[in-house]
Amino acid sequence: MTRSPGHIAVVGAGVFGASAAVELRRRGWAVTLVDPGPLPHAAASSTDVSKVIRMDYGSDLFYHRLGEAALEGWDRWNRDWPRELYHENGFLILSAKPMNPGDFAYESYQALIEGGHSPVRLTDIPATRTERWDLTGYADGYFNPRAGWAESGAVVEQLLGQGEALGVEVHAGAMRHLLFQGSRATGIMTTNDVRIDADIVLVAAGSWTPSLFPWMSDLIWSTGQPVIHFQVEDPAAYSGDHFPPWAADIANSGWYGFPALPDGRVKVANHGPGAPAHPDARGVVGPDHDERARAFLRAALPGLADKPIVYRRICMYCDSFDGDLLISGAPDREGLFVATGGSGHGFKFAPVMGDLIADVVEGAENRWASRFAWRTRTEVRTEEARFNGE
Repeated sequence: MTRSPGHIAVVGAGVFGASAAVELRRRGWAVTLVDPGPLPHAAASSTDVSKVIRMDYGSDLFYHRLGEAALEGWDRWNRDWPRELYHENGFLILSAKPMNPGDFAYESYQALIEGGHSPVRLTDIPATRTERWDLTGYADGYFNPRAGWAESGAVVEQLLGQGEALGVEVHAGAMRHLLFQGSRATGIMTTNDVRIDADIVLVAAGSWTPSLFPWMSDLIWSTGQPVIHFQVEDPAAYSGDHFPPWAADIANSGWYGFPALPDGRVKVANHGPGAPAHPDARGVVGPDHDERARAFLRAALPGLADKPIVYRRICMYCDSFDGDLLISGAPDREGLFVATGGSGHGFKFAPVMGDLIADVVEGAENRWASRFAWRTRTEVRTEEARFNGE
């Protein structure tokens, strides 16, 4: 059944909620976007300085192709927006062992080749791209020129501005609970005691979603991941062709990072198991992680190892049990939809996310939707790039 536009309350103004609000408004929906603010919300996962944009997904060709489609969208946004927020500096993937069938680097490389792309094997990469690296611990890898990074917080800000220009109404508040008539969701009550009636409620609250909906606890949960910024004196030496976004044997270590920002900050993060946390009590990056990061850098990027740490952040993930996004109507709760489960890798799909979520809400066909539909708990797993801590 295709659903006609009505009034929709969108809870959460991160990248899922903002992109959905823009597209739904374009399609004629009256949209109320509910978020405590200020916007972009500083504590939201997508409000950050950078996210990797890639289609390198190991043997998972679904995400490889979704990444391809998203990259076309990033190109379009670069053309249409006042400033380019996606930077195609490529992606350097290093492997501690020779690449072999079944491992993340090999399968990603093969998918790129078979898809008509032009990754460059480590032995053939120009020395300028790896000059900051001590490659002693890396036997193989490749550089993918069709990849890069996005200024994530600025992307969300741009989407919110588009929504405002289109007439999205923004309400500064958080959802306290849903309103129901029988089993049908009919709106929300906010924490500042404002009642918002709606034909549809879409909850895209990121890592707050599990605490809003404890009945989803077997499907999604929140984890905190450590992020550190190191300060360098010469940003040019750690940017552009000299220092593209990178992943250092990521499936077995979790380490990845970014070029220097104009102010000289170099972001180093870990895509690993994380620690269970509520986003309002996420804690801080402790000295034990500082030392783990410096030990990694001493072996791999010695020029960064002793640089001062000028920023630390616990970045929240909303993990799904299987590492896939969850974009679906909720069973037994007519009128309620969720867009969640980014699992630490959802942001890169922002240019296709608005259409995808809007199609799911409207009941329209979408080539990507079936992977993200509601499902029951099975084996816990993650995307292939994510270090599981074993």
